[in-house]
Amino acid sequence: MRHIRLLATTLVFGFAMSAADIASAMETNSPAPPQQPQTQPPSQGHKAHTKKPKPKPSQNGALDKFYAGYHTAYAQIYDKKDYAGGIATLRALGYDGNPDVATLIGYASRKLGRYDDAKYWYEKALAADPNHALTWSYYGAWQAEQGNLLKAKDDLEKVRVICGNTDCPEYKKLKGVIDGAATY
Repeated sequence: MRHIRLLATTLVFGFAMSAADIASAMETNSPAPPQQPQTQPPSQGHKAHTKKPKPKPSQNGALDKFYAGYHTAYAQIYDKKDYAGGIATLRALGYDGNPDVATLIGYASRKLGRYDDAKYWYEKALAADPNHALTWSYYGAWQAEQGNLLKAKDDLEKVRVICGNTDCPEYKKLKGVIDGAATY
């Protein structure tokens, strides 16, 4: 599904990507290519949490810059727990409307205890991609943290439908949060 979205985005928006570039993006769970810069300030899903290798260079400098910035922010947030720095790096990319970028900003905001900001970013990501499993999983964790387990369970069901099973990491992690066995 992700590779279809990546290919469609490439065709629709005319990104100069070769088959190797597309394959590289799919192999690394990199975010979908950005559509267009959006820098609206808020009122303030990648998929699994795996360390991502750097994507192979492409013919498109803007795309390379986007991926490099995204991977820097990813490392700041998940590896270094530098949530504020990761948010700043992502915002500097200028692609706030990209669902992977918005999801990661939402996650970092939630980890900083900025729950209103996190909600804003999760909803922004879902507006861009209503089938973004990681966003639904994080949003469900946000719901659980807010004490709304019924809504978190609704989000868990959305993740199950998107993944097509209960084996995907997004489902398992949210299920652990709902069951009280994990934090996410």
